[in-house]
Amino acid sequence: MPKRDNPYAALNKLFHEPNRLAIVSALCNATEGITFNELKQECNLTDGNLSRHLRSLQHARIIRIRKTFVQSKPQTTIYFTERGRDSFVRYLEALEEVLLKAAESLGGEKSTSNQPLQKPARA
Repeated sequence: MPKRDNPYAALNKLFHEPNRLAIVSALCNATEGITFNELKQECNLTDGNLSRHLRSLQHARIIRIRKTFVQSKPQTTIYFTERGRDSFVRYLEALEEVLLKAAESLGGEKSTSNQPLQKPARA
């Protein structure tokens, strides 16, 4: 991943909001889409809150929504678009760069290991 002059500028605010981050993270594993109710439960959101975030993501063409009927009951299924996946990958790369920069500033080693950072010494 190439270093940017200002990695903070690449942090897409659309994904950086905690609930939308949870929604798109859940969609990463849902190659066949995920129903509204499954997503609501996984992200621990209310109907209204989830709907509001889905509208924002749909408006940006990050997701697509399909409404169907299953046994005479309406079912809403949410899918990650290719554009959405690409945008989210770029966001994750920028976030990784920002976090590595912060870790280095705190005295952590730049490493790909899963070892936790040591707390900085207090003056």
